[in-house]
Amino acid sequence: MRPREITSSIEMFAARTPTLLPATHTNSYALGGRDVVLVEPATPYADEQRAWLDWARSLASRGRRLVALVATHHHPDHVGGLEVLRRELGVPLWVHRATRERLDGVLVDRELEEGDEIILEGPRRERWRVLHTPGHAPGHVCLLEEGAGALVVGDMVASVGTILVAPGDGDMRVYLEQLERLAALSAKIALPAHGDPIDDPSAIFRRYVTHRLAREQKVLDAVAAAPAAGADLAALVAEAYADTPRHLWPIATLSLEAHLEKLVDDGEVVRCDDGSSARFRSRDGFVGEGR
Repeated sequence: MRPREITSSIEMFAARTPTLLPATHTNSYALGGRDVVLVEPATPYADEQRAWLDWARSLASRGRRLVALVATHHHPDHVGGLEVLRRELGVPLWVHRATRERLDGVLVDRELEEGDEIILEGPRRERWRVLHTPGHAPGHVCLLEEGAGALVVGDMVASVGTILVAPGDGDMRVYLEQLERLAALSAKIALPAHGDPIDDPSAIFRRYVTHRLAREQKVLDAVAAAPAAGADLAALVAEAYADTPRHLWPIATLSLEAHLEKLVDDGEVVRCDDGSSARFRSRDGFVGEGR
């Protein structure tokens, strides 16, 4: 059912997007009881854009005024409808500076930075605080409304599928640090881009950290078992992700690379290129188990 009321001042609209399976939709959120920001102008599909616009325009009939569009980050399943939806609604676009730099010349009306507040007037004045949460993407932001304990989390976690931390955009160390930071907020409800709202956000943030660290240990063990000349990505993914279906190994390889980048920076793994591909081995004297 869409739209879906989450609270008296928050609505969710799930639109079909080219996202990472098993997720098939990206959630947009209308935040505010009177003044409203719309988070995630996500869908690139014309039929879904028409439905999204009908929803956005219907807010006025309920006494709500559109203030701006916000994108949590620059990935295509979050900004695929940005230019069309913005043009049709005639509202400004607010994103983090690092997101603006990745939007290929799209006009940004306000750059959101850590600690900024989005003030929304209404039956209850809402203050949505901007949290810069890189790790999944350089310009990723979350929005926290402390009065209601509501936290828009974009792609930091999901209640369907998983979150990819990939080389280039992603940084595994920073991602883990930001998850710990979000867990410490003790929010009451998290609003993810994929899947249903999450009633115990701190628990899921900590589960993600635990899962990632367990996978990191599997990567370390795989590297420790490699020959002296090191192992390439194909060999390491087969070992470290042996519990993952083989058809998912191409995606798993991206996560593997993100873990390896962190471990190389930590000094626990050494990268040694053989001229044709990157290979990885344990640091001299380092044993993966029981680190």
